[in-house]
Amino acid sequence: MKLLLDECVPRKLKNLFSKFECRTVPEIGLSGRKNGELLSLAEEAGFDAFLTLDQGFEYEQSLLGRNIGIVVVCARTSQMGDLLPLMPDIFQALTSIKAGLLVRVGK
Repeated sequence: MKLLLDECVPRKLKNLFSKFECRTVPEIGLSGRKNGELLSLAEEAGFDAFLTLDQGFEYEQSLLGRNIGIVVVCARTSQMGDLLPLMPDIFQALTSIKAGLLVRVGK
């Protein structure tokens, strides 16, 4: 699975996704892009899933007809200490995500 981490996700988190072909938005040169454009470019690049901490993502973007799955992580902060306990649920969401669907992980 090709996974793209949003720029709001700490880059260190990438190291935990060794079972995935994982890249970050800055790595692929898409920093600063708006979410709609970012999703389209991610789809064109062949990404299967997009991981974000953007709580309003599902209200800002239509996922109808999208070829990428979205995982929204709901954590207290974007600090590693708040994200690490959610990793089992994040991995579970990624193994079952389907194109065009959005899954929320966390509170």
